[in-house]
Amino acid sequence: MANNNIGPKRLVVGAHYGLKDWLAQRVTAIVMAVFTLILLVLFLGAGDLNYVSWAGLFAKQWFKLFALVSFLALYYHVWVGMRDIWMDYVKPVAIRLLLQVLTILWLVGCAGWTVQILWRV
Repeated sequence: MANNNIGPKRLVVGAHYGLKDWLAQRVTAIVMAVFTLILLVLFLGAGDLNYVSWAGLFAKQWFKLFALVSFLALYYHVWVGMRDIWMDYVKPVAIRLLLQVLTILWLVGCAGWTVQILWRV
Protein backbone atom coordinates (compact mmCIF):
# COMPACT_ATOMS: atom_id res chain seq x y z
CA MET A 1 0.00 0.00 0.00
CA ALA A 2 1.35 3.40 -0.99
CA ASN A 3 1.87 6.06 1.63
CA ASN A 4 -0.70 8.62 0.50
CA ASN A 5 0.03 11.87 2.32
CA ILE A 6 -2.90 13.75 0.79
CA GLY A 7 -6.40 14.24 2.11
CA PRO A 8 -8.01 13.64 5.51
CA LYS A 9 -5.75 10.69 6.41
CA ARG A 10 -2.48 12.55 5.99
CA LEU A 11 -0.09 12.86 8.91
CA VAL A 12 -0.24 16.43 10.17
CA VAL A 13 2.63 17.56 12.34
CA GLY A 14 3.55 20.87 13.88
CA ALA A 15 2.35 23.03 16.68
CA HIS A 16 -0.93 24.20 15.07
CA TYR A 17 -0.61 27.74 16.45
CA GLY A 18 -2.10 29.34 13.31
CA LEU A 19 -5.36 31.08 14.15
CA LYS A 20 -4.53 31.65 17.82
CA ASP A 21 -1.26 33.39 16.97
CA TRP A 22 -2.75 35.36 14.11
CA LEU A 23 -5.49 36.63 16.43
CA ALA A 24 -3.01 37.32 19.25
CA GLN A 25 -0.84 39.39 16.91
CA ARG A 26 -3.85 41.46 15.81
CA VAL A 27 -5.25 42.01 19.32
CA THR A 28 -1.88 42.98 20.78
CA ALA A 29 -1.27 45.32 17.82
CA ILE A 30 -4.61 47.03 18.47
CA VAL A 31 -3.79 47.48 22.17
CA MET A 32 -0.41 49.00 21.29
CA ALA A 33 -1.97 51.26 18.63
CA VAL A 34 -4.59 52.58 21.06
CA PHE A 35 -1.88 53.25 23.68
CA THR A 36 0.20 55.07 21.07
CA LEU A 37 -2.76 57.21 20.01
CA ILE A 38 -3.54 58.12 23.63
CA LEU A 39 0.11 59.08 24.19
CA LEU A 40 0.09 61.13 21.00
CA VAL A 41 -3.07 63.01 22.02
CA LEU A 42 -1.68 63.65 25.50
CA PHE A 43 1.65 64.88 24.13
CA LEU A 44 0.06 67.16 21.56
CA GLY A 45 -2.37 68.51 24.16
CA ALA A 46 0.31 69.18 26.75
CA GLY A 47 1.78 72.63 26.75
CA ASP A 48 5.09 72.02 28.46
CA LEU A 49 6.67 68.59 28.38
CA ASN A 50 8.99 68.18 31.32
CA TYR A 51 9.67 65.61 34.01
CA VAL A 52 6.89 66.87 36.28
CA SER A 53 4.20 66.60 33.60
CA TRP A 54 5.54 63.22 32.47
CA ALA A 55 5.58 61.89 36.06
CA GLY A 56 2.11 63.37 36.62
CA LEU A 57 0.80 61.45 33.64
CA PHE A 58 2.18 58.16 34.95
CA ALA A 59 1.05 58.92 38.52
CA LYS A 60 -2.54 58.23 37.48
CA GLN A 61 -3.46 54.64 38.30
CA TRP A 62 -5.52 54.08 35.12
CA PHE A 63 -2.59 55.19 32.98
CA LYS A 64 -0.14 52.96 34.82
CA LEU A 65 -2.40 49.96 34.31
CA PHE A 66 -3.00 50.78 30.65
CA ALA A 67 0.73 51.25 30.11
CA LEU A 68 1.41 47.92 31.81
CA VAL A 69 -1.21 46.14 29.69
CA SER A 70 0.27 47.75 26.58
CA PHE A 71 3.80 46.67 27.43
CA LEU A 72 2.65 43.14 28.26
CA ALA A 73 0.87 43.10 24.90
CA LEU A 74 4.14 44.22 23.30
CA TYR A 75 6.08 41.42 25.01
CA TYR A 76 3.55 38.78 23.95
CA HIS A 77 3.59 40.20 20.42
CA VAL A 78 7.37 39.89 20.39
CA TRP A 79 7.20 36.35 21.78
CA VAL A 80 4.85 35.14 19.06
CA GLY A 81 6.98 36.69 16.34
CA MET A 82 10.32 35.49 17.71
CA ARG A 83 9.02 31.99 18.40
CA ASP A 84 7.83 31.75 14.80
CA ILE A 85 11.19 32.97 13.54
CA TRP A 86 13.05 30.41 15.67
CA MET A 87 10.69 27.61 14.56
CA ASP A 88 10.92 28.53 10.87
CA TYR A 89 14.63 29.22 10.49
CA VAL A 90 16.51 27.32 13.21
CA LYS A 91 16.39 23.63 12.40
CA PRO A 92 18.58 22.04 15.12
CA VAL A 93 16.16 21.38 17.99
CA ALA A 94 18.67 22.04 20.79
CA ILE A 95 19.68 25.44 19.41
CA ARG A 96 16.03 26.37 18.76
CA LEU A 97 15.08 25.42 22.32
CA LEU A 98 18.00 27.41 23.71
CA LEU A 99 17.01 30.48 21.70
CA GLN A 100 13.39 30.16 22.78
CA VAL A 101 14.36 29.86 26.46
CA LEU A 102 16.69 32.87 26.17
CA THR A 103 13.92 34.85 24.49
CA ILE A 104 11.47 33.96 27.27
CA LEU A 105 13.99 34.91 29.96
CA TRP A 106 14.71 38.20 28.23
CA LEU A 107 11.01 39.05 27.86
CA VAL A 108 10.21 38.10 31.47
CA GLY A 109 13.11 40.31 32.56
CA CYS A 110 11.75 43.17 30.45
CA ALA A 111 8.28 42.69 31.97
CA GLY A 112 9.74 42.77 35.49
CA TRP A 113 11.71 45.88 34.67
CA THR A 114 8.56 47.50 33.24
CA VAL A 115 6.63 46.85 36.46
CA GLN A 116 9.52 48.23 38.50
CA ILE A 117 9.70 51.40 36.40
CA LEU A 118 5.94 52.02 36.28
CA TRP A 119 5.38 51.60 40.01
CA ARG A 120 8.42 53.64 40.95
CA VAL A 121 6.84 56.83 39.57
